[in-house]
Amino acid sequence: MQMSEFIEALQADLRELAQIGGEELVQATERLGGAVKQSATLRLIDALTQVALDLSNQLPNGHVEIRLAGQDPQLLYVEEQPAEPVAEDGMAARISLRLPESLKAAIEAAAENEGVSVNTGFAQS
Repeated sequence: MQMSEFIEALQADLRELAQIGGEELVQATERLGGAVKQSATLRLIDALTQVALDLSNQLPNGHVEIRLAGQDPQLLYVEEQPAEPVAEDGMAARISLRLPESLKAAIEAAAENEGVSVNTGFAQS
């Protein structure tokens, strides 16, 4: 999108409106033209940013970004891959702990009563 077209059209509209007020207003409008250009550019970018946010909130996956090439903004759709579900055992950790045989047997019995699988076998080193 070429921002300069919109800004030039806005400046032309202001010059046209100034004609109603006479030559003094036309001259004042010409002097304000540069300030209007910067302000209008920023306001248009703000509006486009809000549009991108609103669109992004409606998309099932992905979002809309505003990228500037010089002063010209581009709307770009960025697809996001849905997060893969974490497996139930995704939070599991393996811990090596040497326990006395009596405590090991008690842990295995308690786990069996709870229906939980516990590996209390020791790796030989």
